[in-house]
Amino acid sequence: MKSLKIASAAAVLTLSLFSMNTQAALEAGAKAPDFTLQGALGGKPLTFTLQQALQKGPVVLYFFPAAFTKGCTLEAHAFAEATDDFKKLGATVVGVTAGNVDQVDEFSKLECRDKFAVAADPGAKVATEYETLMKVNGKTLSDRTSFVIAPDGKILLSYTDRNPDAHIQKTMDAVKLYAKSHS
Repeated sequence: MKSLKIASAAAVLTLSLFSMNTQAALEAGAKAPDFTLQGALGGKPLTFTLQQALQKGPVVLYFFPAAFTKGCTLEAHAFAEATDDFKKLGATVVGVTAGNVDQVDEFSKLECRDKFAVAADPGAKVATEYETLMKVNGKTLSDRTSFVIAPDGKILLSYTDRNPDAHIQKTMDAVKLYAKSHS
C-alpha cells in the first residue's frame, strides 16, 4: 500500500512537471515586448530589433537555455533546416539565449548553419519580459520557449517545452495558419 501511494505521488509530480513544461510563458494574444539585442548571423555580428523584423512579416522567436548543449544544438539544427520554409512564408527566425552569451557568434555559424540570427540576452532581461525563465545551478537562463509573433506585435503562438522536438512543427503550423489567413 505504501509503495502504491509513493507511485501515485510520483505520477502526480511527473504530470505536474510535464504540464508545467507545456505551459506557455506570455500567452497567445498578448502584445510581444519589443527588444533590441546584439547577436550574430553566420558568425558575423548584428543588431536584432524585433520591431524592424516584424516590418518584413511574422517572427519566430525562440528562447533556448545555452549554446552548444545537446537539446539546444538539436533545436538549432532543426530550425536551420526549416528556415528556408519559414522564409517562403515571409517569416524571420531568431534564437535568443541568456546562457553562455559569449558563444552566440560561433553557435550561429556552426549549429545554426548560417541560416538565422542568434541573439545574446545578458542578464536574461528579454527572457524576463517574455516570462520564460528557469534556474539551473543558481544561474538564470531562458527556458525553451517558442513564440510566433504577427507583424502587428500580437503573439500568435506561445509554446514552452524543454524537449526541443515539437518546437519547429508548432511554430511552422502557426506561421502557415497566419500566411493562409493573410494571403
